[in-house]
Amino acid sequence: MKVLFIAMAVALPAATAFAAQLIPDLKEAALATFKPLPSTPTVANPITPEKIALGKALFFDTRLSSSGVFSCNSCHNLATGGDDNHETSIGHAWQKGRRNAPTVFNSVFNKAQFWDGRAKDLRAQAKGPIQAGDEMANTPDQVVETLKSMPQYVDWFNAAFPSEVDRVTFDNLAKAIEAFETTLVTPAPFDAFLNGDDAAMSSEQKQGLKLFMDKGCSSCHAGTNLGGEGYYPFGLVEKPSVDVLPENDKGRLAVTDAAEDSYVFRVAPLRNVALTAPYFHSGKVWDLRRAVTIMAATQLGEELTDEQIDLLVAFLGSLTGEVPKITYPILPAETATTPRPQSQILGK
Repeated sequence: MKVLFIAMAVALPAATAFAAQLIPDLKEAALATFKPLPSTPTVANPITPEKIALGKALFFDTRLSSSGVFSCNSCHNLATGGDDNHETSIGHAWQKGRRNAPTVFNSVFNKAQFWDGRAKDLRAQAKGPIQAGDEMANTPDQVVETLKSMPQYVDWFNAAFPSEVDRVTFDNLAKAIEAFETTLVTPAPFDAFLNGDDAAMSSEQKQGLKLFMDKGCSSCHAGTNLGGEGYYPFGLVEKPSVDVLPENDKGRLAVTDAAEDSYVFRVAPLRNVALTAPYFHSGKVWDLRRAVTIMAATQLGEELTDEQIDLLVAFLGSLTGEVPKITYPILPAETATTPRPQSQILGK
């Protein structure tokens, strides 16, 4: 019997032995660094079903753009990981944007919005692309005029903001979009593991989680969104190649005008990262393994083995969550007073 026990112990897969030994300590360490998704996100803007419904309609409505072509969903496509899977997004008059579009899923948990953190919350972020000349190229007055021209929108704004005198406003549009975006959360196997389900992650994913913490990745990619909470230089140890880190985009420097913020960016949140290629603010890296390799070298000064990269990518796969079921809304009908779209020809 003793011989048989020894033989079984030798034959026991290393991964199984690892998991049995590791789980209690790993979970405790992970809970000290990360936070599972809360059941209800907390924002300053009171969330109501009426606001969510209005925000959903606005999120999908191309009439928020001056051309009538682009909506929020154009760059933050809810069917493709909450982004558009382009290097940089295409906007008004078919112009290419300067930076890769981040995912909108779980963005409510970011400390600030945009790669440089120039918007303090989703409400402020919602106003930016609508007014950006290379995105939706519209104005607040034009947007409000468009919305007021459609009785259904007026009714929806009245229902969403009943205590206000002037209800169809650009500020309220942003509040409604923010309300809808707070529903775009994607609970993942990693959350189930943090909440007590030891079987939610594979042995390889758990080994990858341990490596993620041991190597120092979690120094920046921590919290609820595994990122999105701080600002760090891209190239902390070793500057990446110029295609990955374009010299003409100095990140947060444009926001703070502080020399120390040159090439500093908000840490990218990692939830659903397996679905949101290409990577980095430049959108130049399409392979997740290569992205992991670049981050290890530039931020940690580490040269990873193929096995280590495999384990880290396996862990990142545990962050792919369940996407909420989204049905496209039926949008209000236009009237004779609804403003006509502008030309999409550049300069016209």
